[in-house]
Amino acid sequence: MLKEQQIAKAKAEEQAIKCVVWDLDNTLWDGILLESDTVSLRENVVEIIKELDRRGILNSIASRNDYDAAMAKVEALGLKEYFLFPEISWNPKSHSLEAIAKSLNIALDTFAFIDDQPFEREEVLFAHPEVLCVDAADLSELLDMPRMKPRFITPESQLRRQLYQSDIVRSRVEEEFTGANEEFLATLDMTFKIKLAEESDLQRAEELTFRTHQLNTTGYTYSYQELNELRQDGHLLLVASLDDKYGPYGTIGLALVEKGEAFWTVKLLLMSCRVMSRGVGTIMMSYIMDQAKKANVRLRANFIPNGRNRMMYVTYKFGGFKEIEKMGDLIILENDLSQIQPFPDYVKVHIVE
Repeated sequence: MLKEQQIAKAKAEEQAIKCVVWDLDNTLWDGILLESDTVSLRENVVEIIKELDRRGILNSIASRNDYDAAMAKVEALGLKEYFLFPEISWNPKSHSLEAIAKSLNIALDTFAFIDDQPFEREEVLFAHPEVLCVDAADLSELLDMPRMKPRFITPESQLRRQLYQSDIVRSRVEEEFTGANEEFLATLDMTFKIKLAEESDLQRAEELTFRTHQLNTTGYTYSYQELNELRQDGHLLLVASLDDKYGPYGTIGLALVEKGEAFWTVKLLLMSCRVMSRGVGTIMMSYIMDQAKKANVRLRANFIPNGRNRMMYVTYKFGGFKEIEKMGDLIILENDLSQIQPFPDYVKVHIVE
């Protein structure tokens, strides 16, 4: 398949799973908690959760239960730290999955839901047919499912839960902050680092192209091998990372620029959705614009709508890009580089030469 045809409209069955949502009664543990406090974990469930976590797959809970009693039991079993944004209530499970997806800011077509009850799985499937529903009876097969096997397990994959947990702390502090948004961002002591991608960055770079859909300008996916060849073949391949006083966000940005004699073309620009609210979305674009201006070339950019990435189109437009050509879904934009947005005052930008 041509690269131009690889658009982020992949079918749900082809999407890698990013979050597994567990029912509790007769799924995570044997028995019904409200009928007996002596419920016990199902065989191998701890090992499964820890392995998912190691692979960078998040875990959460959607259970019809009493919240306080259920979370007390989860904590007593030593598993509380593994579950992000648990939804324990008497609401439909489909509502719970929606809430978890919103909290994590990831799409439902990357979710798996495990439940022992056919009714609950069917209710979720009816509302969200893109969710992978798994019978708790098939739990032993979970880790062998192709969608549960990421191509690479990077150091950042293994820290993904902790990165989200740091985000929860940041969000809590932000909710309590009473000043303007830029004033809050200034309190974070953020450092945004841009550097040329090295071979050691390529596993994470590939992962970003496959995992990032909303803040992605084309939806193209690139393999480790393709990225390695492109960076050695005159393309500008940049990676960006972000840190603040609460810890690292990890590698959160990627740009691929084809360097021609008359003009450069941004073939791909993406940012992790986890930094959407941090006001850093234009930094890498401004840096590329500055580099193109120094090289005395025009700057073009490719954009392909994928149903989720309109924010990236708006980012280009606000950055001064204008449409010059359209070929099917592919939109080509150009910037005369007469005005380049300065880096925001609330973040330190470090360029690694």
